[in-house]
Amino acid sequence: MGTAFLFSVLILSAAAVAASPLALTLERAFPSNHGVDLAQLRARDNLRHRRMLQSTNYVVDFPVKGTFDPTEVGLYYTKVKLGTPPREFYVQIDTGSDVLWVSCGSCNGCPQTSGLQIQLDYFDPGSSATSSLIPCSDRRCRNGVQSSDASCSSQNNQCTYTFQYGDGSGTSGYYVSDLMHFASIFEGSLMSNSSASIVFGCSNLQTGDLTRSDRAIDGIFGFGQQGMSVISQLSLQGIAPKVFSHCLKGDSNGGGVLVLGEIVEPNIIFSPLVPSQPHYNINLQSISVNGRTLPIDPAVFGTSNNRGTIVDSGTTLAYLAEEAYNPFVNAITAAIPQTVRTVISKGNQCYLITTSSNADIFPQVSLNFAGGASLVLRPQDYLIQQNYIGEGSVWCMGFLKIPGQSVTILGDLVLKDKIFVYDLAGQRIGWANYDCSLPVNVSASAGRGRSEFVDAGELSGSISLLDGPHNHMMLMKTLVLSLFMHITLISCFVFL
Repeated sequence: MGTAFLFSVLILSAAAVAASPLALTLERAFPSNHGVDLAQLRARDNLRHRRMLQSTNYVVDFPVKGTFDPTEVGLYYTKVKLGTPPREFYVQIDTGSDVLWVSCGSCNGCPQTSGLQIQLDYFDPGSSATSSLIPCSDRRCRNGVQSSDASCSSQNNQCTYTFQYGDGSGTSGYYVSDLMHFASIFEGSLMSNSSASIVFGCSNLQTGDLTRSDRAIDGIFGFGQQGMSVISQLSLQGIAPKVFSHCLKGDSNGGGVLVLGEIVEPNIIFSPLVPSQPHYNINLQSISVNGRTLPIDPAVFGTSNNRGTIVDSGTTLAYLAEEAYNPFVNAITAAIPQTVRTVISKGNQCYLITTSSNADIFPQVSLNFAGGASLVLRPQDYLIQQNYIGEGSVWCMGFLKIPGQSVTILGDLVLKDKIFVYDLAGQRIGWANYDCSLPVNVSASAGRGRSEFVDAGELSGSISLLDGPHNHMMLMKTLVLSLFMHITLISCFVFL
């Protein structure tokens, strides 16, 4: 059988190089006088895979749970595995901050239970065989101090942090280094045992809404672009590309897709990031309602200290600069039928419509950004259905204002049901309307590189990424191509 296989390889090799005068020497990788144990073959393949991963970015996939609906969860979260042995932690997906942190033992104010029906856990550096504390002298800590994501205690040489969020909640703790385990996809295959060493926060104090149990989670996963973020750390190690994407489902079940990689979709349009900003700022230039540009001075949206437009998945609703809020609400009110009753509920503009009507009576809104990119909003992207009163339903503005501030924040209300690509290498953000329950194609590098196929929902090492007749055909093509590549390699190289 070995001789027949060798002869077949020679025939295929000859056909492939018939037009070339190159003479090739073919030798066996293993002795021919006995069978080769499967474990040896697997070990050789694993070594080859590790060599490839050291020099090649690959797609990292995270499961997505939760929903934008403030009456349900009001946040999207994912699951990360940390330490040795790995333990699972549920963390909020937050593009408005940089650092990944989780609750640790002896935490003051950390919730004990969660209304999200998830099991909360505490990270214990002492119980992980691969954990170590980060001293002030560590280069990563010094970089964190420069971006205000870290601080140092001269008493114990410990790298620490203190974060205060926009809702008044806060956390503080110290940094540790340990392994993160994740589902990675390389050449169409799920590699469930991938891991990398990262620095993350160990929270020993939480205040404000972080102490509440109704929607408590284990921590926050910051996807910002500063040096302490996981996306920056993995990119620096050459493990993941400097681009990530999400597609958040807007239905009651929630969930979606979150990957370190670029979701490839032909309808995506991009707008440049405002340079040298700590957040994901893009330049909003105007707002249109039913195609008519609102009379708002463009300077209102200019980026400066505490001004500008921020893309933030850690915010549930959306917020408009105070000077733009009244013109926006007035334009919406003027565009709907006069039969719709307007009411004020808790200071917010609401609309009472009959059951024979639906949200389609509200106008289309367009947020127009630099580069000619417009983010088109359906009524359900700027309104929240509150409740039913008799034979009518109440829809309230999901765009609010922060008194005395000129910041615009695009939260989950706007981000849902769309692909969003954060191309940090190209310093731009792209988006496209999309059904986030569908699979997506993901490139391991920005700029339409090699693509992988990623399905919505949590991935498992025991299931295929490809499903359905079309995708089975894709799998067969991949297997044929892989076989051809292996044959070509056998014919072109001498194995030791």
